[in-house]
Amino acid sequence: MTHTIEPAPTGRAKCRGCGRVISKDELRFGERLPNPFAEGTEMTHWFHLPCAAMKRPEVFLETMEDERFKGIGSDRKRLRKLAEEGIEHRRLPRIDGAERAPTGRAACRSCRELIEKDIWRIRLVFFEEGQFNPSGFIHATCSSEYLGTSDVVDRIANFSPDLTEEELEEIRKNAER
Repeated sequence: MTHTIEPAPTGRAKCRGCGRVISKDELRFGERLPNPFAEGTEMTHWFHLPCAAMKRPEVFLETMEDERFKGIGSDRKRLRKLAEEGIEHRRLPRIDGAERAPTGRAACRSCRELIEKDIWRIRLVFFEEGQFNPSGFIHATCSSEYLGTSDVVDRIANFSPDLTEEELEEIRKNAER
């Protein structure tokens, strides 16, 4: 199984990381996995390059080092940095965005306390059996302890594109506590 980086031939594929469409001719990362529905065949999960660097750092870095994919372009250093941070802080790839808690019923995976209504929380996912599965939340203020770094806003912005700059700044301040 060899993973790939290639321009999208159409604009129909959705990114497995963020769920948004991968535009025609945009470079995309394809992670090839065994197909659980047809023995002996493969399936390909497509990602935007930044989403792959953030969510699947090990396989992305491995593919990026392949001689066939040296033409990634000017983003190469930034993508490498994102992937290396995800490897260094093993929980960073679990980030799936942020939101204000709609209720006060969810418990933080870090401190185990309830996340009060309207408090910023970070959504988490686990990658299991070829898919991302929801795995709970953490307080934005618990991010340093749980994730090993408070530098989370770029990842949150990528997976929660509707957040405003003011909201991202508020999350940044909470994460640095």
